[in-house]
Amino acid sequence: MLPSSLSYTSSPSNTAVVAPLDDYSLYFSFLQESLPPTEMPPAKKRRREETDHSDYSSSSDQTTTAPPSRRLWVKPRSSAWWEQYNHPEFPEEDFRAAFRMGRATFDMICDELGTAVAKEDTMLRAAIPVRQRVAVCIWRLATGEPLRLVSKRFGLGISTCHKLVLEVCSAIKTVLMPKYVRWPDDEPVLSAARWKFESISGIPNVVGAMYTTHIPIIAPKSNVATYFNRRHTERNQKTSYSITVQGVVNPNGVFNDVSIGWPGSLSDEQVLEQSALYKRTTHLKDDWIVGGAGYPLLDWVMVPYVHKNLTWAQHLFNSRIGEIHKVAKAAFARLKARWGCLQKRTEVKLQDLPVVLGACCVLHNICELRGEELGLAESAYLLIDDEMLSEDRVRSVRSMQIRDRIAHTLLHSGSAGASVH
Repeated sequence: MLPSSLSYTSSPSNTAVVAPLDDYSLYFSFLQESLPPTEMPPAKKRRREETDHSDYSSSSDQTTTAPPSRRLWVKPRSSAWWEQYNHPEFPEEDFRAAFRMGRATFDMICDELGTAVAKEDTMLRAAIPVRQRVAVCIWRLATGEPLRLVSKRFGLGISTCHKLVLEVCSAIKTVLMPKYVRWPDDEPVLSAARWKFESISGIPNVVGAMYTTHIPIIAPKSNVATYFNRRHTERNQKTSYSITVQGVVNPNGVFNDVSIGWPGSLSDEQVLEQSALYKRTTHLKDDWIVGGAGYPLLDWVMVPYVHKNLTWAQHLFNSRIGEIHKVAKAAFARLKARWGCLQKRTEVKLQDLPVVLGACCVLHNICELRGEELGLAESAYLLIDDEMLSEDRVRSVRSMQIRDRIAHTLLHSGSAGASVH
């Protein structure tokens, strides 16, 4: 059994700590008209003195004018769109379509994050409410909409929206990730996972399915070659850069472990070797995590046969283990479909991306656990990732022997014959 500590990693060069940002959204200027004026030309100065003397002498009231008060200028912005969606009588279906979750789930997230993201009013302005802060973040993650458009929707400054996204994502990572993304530490949960995976594949002792996807990024200013994604570039005929997200899911497509932020030039095998999951699997005994052809066969990782001229038993095994692998791929498809920011290059800086991607995984789990279904448009999303075969395909003789025995058992079991093609 794996320990319950969270596996959330990022590349060594890209820390996931979000630095505090200054808020430049509400620009203001103090008009201090009492400051000494600049020196006037002599002719203009004489005319000014004559005018002032004339006004003073013609006035019967010798009162002194009070100095002008300071004035605060704030750019007016409309928040009508958010006020409409935040209204209690706003249709539930439209709210779910906008934020990828129902109002009850949204309210729960706001309650969980309240103390972490709430701010106090100041002398200059009232604090942005928690609901609006969370809404800005979730809308941005769900749509991937440019910040200038998010700013117009919520009646906030562009830099304020950027700051809110990072603050709320950081709060999700700190407050919600330990609760919603963790390896199960109780035997009943693991037993249920084994039973469900075996019921769809016939392969025993499987507790998780693993997959690695790529998130497109803008070309970084340094270490460009490290993030160059050759496979996506060749397929799309367009230069591509990316970072990776590796995840292990349970039979319901909920993430139990994620490793985020390794450069896109790495293969699935290399990403696995760099993850915290790889370093703490000594406690995983007699259980399997199923991976695709891009992973090596390890003492705890079960993968399909990849050599040529497969036997009937090996073909059948690949078909059955593919059913488990589909669970992980489908979970990642829902992750990217639900959070549209993962489908295109983002404005978020590279060093901040791991926190944003981690927040997407946490929100995915919350939606999956609460039964939040995708809309028709999101359900049609097609996930495409290019696998590279593992260079060191077999690293465990024991696992190779067990795999052969499982393949033989599947072939000769009563229900196997119909699956052989």
